[in-house]
Amino acid sequence: MARHIYNCPLRWSDMDAFGHVNNVVFLRYLEEARVDFMFRLAPGDGSPSFAGGSVVARHEIDYVRPLVHRHEPVTVESWVTKIGAASLTISYEVKDPDQVYVRASTVVVPYNLAEERPRRISAEEKLFLQEYLVTEESAAV
Repeated sequence: MARHIYNCPLRWSDMDAFGHVNNVVFLRYLEEARVDFMFRLAPGDGSPSFAGGSVVARHEIDYVRPLVHRHEPVTVESWVTKIGAASLTISYEVKDPDQVYVRASTVVVPYNLAEERPRRISAEEKLFLQEYLVTEESAAV
């Protein structure tokens, strides 16, 4: 049950008028971590896994505390909480070692861009995702 770790730089333009990272910017941080997880870490050399396309079906975000702009990156930890036949749920924490700023989840649907329709998760993709799968039952143990 591994977690994907992504160190996300903060940009001056991420800040809102109150001096902290704007709530909408957190979606970009989640996107950067998700793309790094699903595409850069896709299994196999030259594997087509996840490269055929995917769409976001849902985001859910809990803002825990404000994140003020600084020069150090923030850590985005990602893991899989659900694998269905044609969708998966990725959960995240945007954090520093001592505090969490955001807890979130995204439902991702693999998508066939050429056919303009959702597709099933392949066996290779499922095998890759299972390495990061944390269910409520396994988290309670």
